[in-house]
Amino acid sequence: MVICIPLVSVPKKEVAVGRHFDDELNDLKKKLTESASIVRSMIKNSIDALKERKDKLVKEVFSSEDKINMAQIYIDDDALKLIALRQPAASDLRLIVSIMKINSELERMGDLAVNTAKRAAELMKESPLKPLIDLPRMADISQKMLEDAVNSFMNKDSGLARNVCMRDDEVDDLNDQIFRELITYMLQDPHNINRALKLILISRYLERIADHATNIAEDVYYMTKGKDIRHHVDNSKKC
Repeated sequence: MVICIPLVSVPKKEVAVGRHFDDELNDLKKKLTESASIVRSMIKNSIDALKERKDKLVKEVFSSEDKINMAQIYIDDDALKLIALRQPAASDLRLIVSIMKINSELERMGDLAVNTAKRAAELMKESPLKPLIDLPRMADISQKMLEDAVNSFMNKDSGLARNVCMRDDEVDDLNDQIFRELITYMLQDPHNINRALKLILISRYLERIADHATNIAEDVYYMTKGKDIRHHVDNSKKC
């Protein structure tokens, strides 16, 4: 006797809804990568403005601020609508929440790039205090950390996320080195204090940008490995 087991088919309506959800999620991720690209450009332009003493680059950073602020609003709004209307499963929900957290980190990085551009504009009005070597290096590392952090999220790459975390120490060391060097300039001549303080602030901004990139990487590590390494909760080195 042959027993026929009926095949369970997925209703076309459910398939369509699932496909539509995937499209909306992919669109959200695309918007996030576009925001990250704008922020990277803002960081680069703010430091290039300082190095090349170009007011045009400062203005470009300022004009990008509104783009990032609006992108944050739109991405968060789309993410909340996706949660409310689609009621995603646990894994997709974690992904959407991660997008919102990364979105917030990007907006803060944009603010720090704007602060850097403001200090660069002020320093343009005075003669250079010293050759710029370590600050551009810090900016390069921070930009790459941001790029890799976002890529680790898009590709669910815990190894790349770990690598981003490890590079944060290099930025911290450069920040300390710049601080010590500029303190000596201030001690040598009080006329150096104003310019040195602004360079110290820029170094601090770049260090904070690297911290935000590290925050993204730590979230990715948790998302992929299920291990929370924020604040060194496992009493081991970051990631």
